Amino acid sequence: MDLSRRTFLTAAGAAATVAMVPGRVLADRWTGTEGVRLPDALVQVLDDRFAKYRISLAKVERLWTGAMWAEGPVWFGDQRCVIFSDIPNNRMLKYDEQSKRVTIFRQPSNFGNGNARDNQGRLVTAEHGGGRRVTRTEYDGTITVICDKFEGKQFNSPNDVVVKKDDSIWFTDPPFGIGGHYEGYKAKALLPWDVYRWDAKTNQVAMVANDIKGPNGLCFSPDESKLYIVEARTSPRQIRVYDVTANGTQLTNSRVFTTCGPLAADGMRCDRDGNLWVGVGGGEGKDGVAIYAPDGKQIGMINTPERVANVCFGGPNRNRLYMTGTTSLYALYTEAEGATLG
Repeated sequence: MDLSRRTFLTAAGAAATVAMVPGRVLADRWTGTEGVRLPDALVQVLDDRFAKYRISLAKVERLWTGAMWAEGPVWFGDQRCVIFSDIPNNRMLKYDEQSKRVTIFRQPSNFGNGNARDNQGRLVTAEHGGGRRVTRTEYDGTITVICDKFEGKQFNSPNDVVVKKDDSIWFTDPPFGIGGHYEGYKAKALLPWDVYRWDAKTNQVAMVANDIKGPNGLCFSPDESKLYIVEARTSPRQIRVYDVTANGTQLTNSRVFTTCGPLAADGMRCDRDGNLWVGVGGGEGKDGVAIYAPDGKQIGMINTPERVANVCFGGPNRNRLYMTGTTSLYALYTEAEGATLG
């Protein structure tokens, strides 16, 4: 184990355990008063292509509840934990897979939202709060500001973030965090609602997409030849896809990957087969995770009792799907393998 990587998690997470609190009771199964029939009816096969990813003995689990708006889960295998954001509470939390406990990882968190892990194992966070920036948590727990401006103007509220194999950091910058005082601080947008790339070699920021109405969640295809981005200010919401240029620095051929119908898509991850696992909301029976095949067709649905903002794959086999619901952290073992850890 890389002890240098362990340090920042231990230092930042040395805080009191967050008490388990009862969430809104939506079904008897979440209170433990009723068993679950297997296969779990909450995992729905909508197309035969999804059947191979369902484990008949696995059930959707609520691991913890007590957040106001849970977001940005990322897996740290060397610690067997998930770091995730609770934006309105201005904190980040740590779920330990071995002890089943949730502790405060960082508070205040500068209204951290989306999270990713870079190729050196460090935490990268998109922050809504003061500075409205993208940061990196170093091995010793100190925080480095990656970028906070473009062409001299402060970002709106960096929302979600991914790291490419060339160490570049890609992130969306809608104004969602500056619309009021719930997920940040109310402020005027100084930049268009665009998508950006930070170059690890030059430390320069470039705009890579400016044709999206409300860019939100994003992820690369397994071979990084495509970038998927949720467009959150269309009705219905849709997911756009771009081709990544041969040099890996720009996007071309913008097009609609899929229209989400009644589902409000948010954050997402890709599995190794190229399927998209997308956190969605839409009301009862439409909250959870929608799974889309590479051709854009929805092939599966994982139902949860509340809207899911984001997901990540974790576990030693990359087959444990973690889901941040509105107030809770959920998980499900699958036969899918995440394209990347975290």
